[in-house]
Amino acid sequence: MILQMIDQQVNQSKHFHGLGRNLVKVPKSVSTVTTAEPSQEVSPESVGMCANGAEAIWNSIEDIYRTGAHPGISISMRRRGKIILQRAIGHASGNSPHATADETKVLMRPETPVCYFSASKAVTALLMHMLREDKLINLHDPISFYAPEFGQRGKKNITIHQVLSHRSGVPGLPSGTPIETLWDNDLIWKMLCEAESASVNGDKLAYHALTGGYILERVVQQVTGGSIQDLLDDRIRKPMKMKYFRYGVEDRYTNLAAYNAPTGVKPFFPLSHLIKRALGGRLEELEDVTNSQQFKQAIIPAGNITGTAEEMGRFYQMMLNGGEWDGVRVCDPMTVKRLTQPYASVQFDRTLMLPMRYSAGLMLGGKPVGIWGKNTETAYGHIGLINKLCWADPARDISVSLLTTGVPIVANVYTSLARFVNAINKHCPSDSSASSL
Repeated sequence: MILQMIDQQVNQSKHFHGLGRNLVKVPKSVSTVTTAEPSQEVSPESVGMCANGAEAIWNSIEDIYRTGAHPGISISMRRRGKIILQRAIGHASGNSPHATADETKVLMRPETPVCYFSASKAVTALLMHMLREDKLINLHDPISFYAPEFGQRGKKNITIHQVLSHRSGVPGLPSGTPIETLWDNDLIWKMLCEAESASVNGDKLAYHALTGGYILERVVQQVTGGSIQDLLDDRIRKPMKMKYFRYGVEDRYTNLAAYNAPTGVKPFFPLSHLIKRALGGRLEELEDVTNSQQFKQAIIPAGNITGTAEEMGRFYQMMLNGGEWDGVRVCDPMTVKRLTQPYASVQFDRTLMLPMRYSAGLMLGGKPVGIWGKNTETAYGHIGLINKLCWADPARDISVSLLTTGVPIVANVYTSLARFVNAINKHCPSDSSASSL
């Protein structure tokens, strides 16, 4: 499995052994830092699981927390549309590796908003597919059709679909770009317009950590005359009655958002190079940047939607429902189908340095194995900074949102994450009654 491959590389690294691992202090009894919403959880038996299935999955989350890689973790999981886990463990703030003794420790709770980072891409991608549903765009149109200035330096024929599926040839920000540039959307757009595509035919797969979002944002502005924030509000957040679930955080909720804490070993080459190429800066800068007021007020379409685990789980459940939530039609079932259908087979991703399978906006599972575990060829979702796992699997009739507040690119947590995914697949077998979209 992909997460286990990463963990094996970490544990074999000479950089990891014998070094301070920059981890969180974990109490002897993790129940003292656990919060739950038992009134919202149904019995596992009522949704076709064995009696101990939900607790077995929760135990795997406790094991993730015990690694010390995450100050806080929250989970929202549905099976057959019903919540079976709505819990949190650890702290939202005050217990990062660099926290001072006088900082107040605030418990992580199911209602704590967390930045989804790259898991935001799934939401931005659906917005683009909804514009296609509205006949405002064609996904196979070039970006330059809507924004001619993008057509410079070999990018004239790069399409919206190629951006969504990480094949535009512009996977990273220009070398030397200050990380605080992230919230200067006009400047980044200018840089991307002037950038040269490494794949003018869209034949090279390279994960777009941030760039794709800014490109898609410009298309939204051109065809709607409004902001991508307004589009998210009007088409998803408000119809689905989300409290948070927006790019950044509203000022009134800023103090409620969980603190993002880099943990584990300082990334070494080649990981350090890959991170800098993708993010335009060093991982050590992320703590100051992502917890800053500027970041929380910014619109970073590929990387800063903030919300609860339940809200992201609700988003995936809506897609499992064929685009409907609580009696409200959010999008057409065919729009969900277009978003989740595979684009090409498994290919080597030149950014992530791993074999990946994508749709036009999502990371897909696989058979015999994929990013969402064994025999998950129907599963779709997105990760956020590797450790946030948000996905749905129609065959198992599940939607899962695991949010974490640590950012451990190099740490011994990935085997525990893999066990969590495997526990879900073990205790939620494929449901023959689940209908495919």
